[in-house]
Amino acid sequence: MLTCAEYIWLDGTQPTQQLRSKMRILNLTLGEVNLAELPQWGFDGSSTNQSAGHVSDLVLKPVNFVNDPIRGDNNYLVMCEVMNADGTPHKTNTRAWLREEMAQGAEKQEPWVGFEQEYTLYQYDRPLGWPANGYPAPQGPYYCGVGSDRVFGRELSELHALACLEAGLAIYGTNAEVMPGQWEFQIGYRGFSSESADPLNMSDHLWMARWLLSRLGEDMGITVSLAPKPVSGDWNGAGMHTNFSTKSTRDEKAGWNAITVLVQAMSALHKEHIAEYGADLADRLTGLHETCDINTFKMGESDRGASIRIPEPVSNKRCGYIEDRRPGANADPYRVSARILKTLNGVEKTNYISG
Repeated sequence: MLTCAEYIWLDGTQPTQQLRSKMRILNLTLGEVNLAELPQWGFDGSSTNQSAGHVSDLVLKPVNFVNDPIRGDNNYLVMCEVMNADGTPHKTNTRAWLREEMAQGAEKQEPWVGFEQEYTLYQYDRPLGWPANGYPAPQGPYYCGVGSDRVFGRELSELHALACLEAGLAIYGTNAEVMPGQWEFQIGYRGFSSESADPLNMSDHLWMARWLLSRLGEDMGITVSLAPKPVSGDWNGAGMHTNFSTKSTRDEKAGWNAITVLVQAMSALHKEHIAEYGADLADRLTGLHETCDINTFKMGESDRGASIRIPEPVSNKRCGYIEDRRPGANADPYRVSARILKTLNGVEKTNYISG
């Protein structure tokens, strides 16, 4: 059966990579599609900041796919890694970094990751719903608000959530955020035994969900911004809070010790983590607006001003997950996950898994 496959990849734009995609017609077996059936493809890397013009051919290698909710049944969104012509990962292929950290030992700890993706909607050069001149009323009524004077962009947020569900992406919630015109959706563990929350799969899902959000915004004339501080002044920034756990942190007996040892290791490597957590992060991590200062590391139980927040249910049960509140909205989930796993891999195993 002839079908449309939208090949999606990350380009070489710096300091923040951008999404690119193109569509290919494939003849696939109806209802029996698997990854092996999706062929590799090529593209012009000189037009995506990934190669010089005289050696411009690069390879798209399919690594994950979901249903395409825009084109409908039997069409697909295909997440790809960028490879060199010789089959090695391209230098901009951050998913390969994550694969490497998984292979270095982290996979044995059965890591789970989830992302709370904040974003800001724009129409022309203003956040959606903001007056043409000046500013809206101060923050306060907008977070999880209801009403046309408090919420702007719900139509796109709802459409996006339904599209993610139709695609089969692991979305588990949405909400209006603190700044007007700002929203959040979450990708991660939903409690279903049939779903995998491993870092590779969840990072793929976040990138495809980001693609869907921007693509749906096209039809409404709305632009999606992942800037970590879209509006200067007394307005909240936008983050990509990252929830992380392992079989040790989730263990009822060993969990609290495992959490403590992991967070101590993350504290010692604070600067190394910050370097992977998105561009212009200092504009957001000021110590105000529910953030910890970029030069400070702090763990806090139920503290949204901490670098690492321990949710109250986790604190009460003494096991579960941690929330890394440092990544910016524009962070690459592959890089964030890889950095956390690199720290996990560096922790002395006997200390980490002991109760």
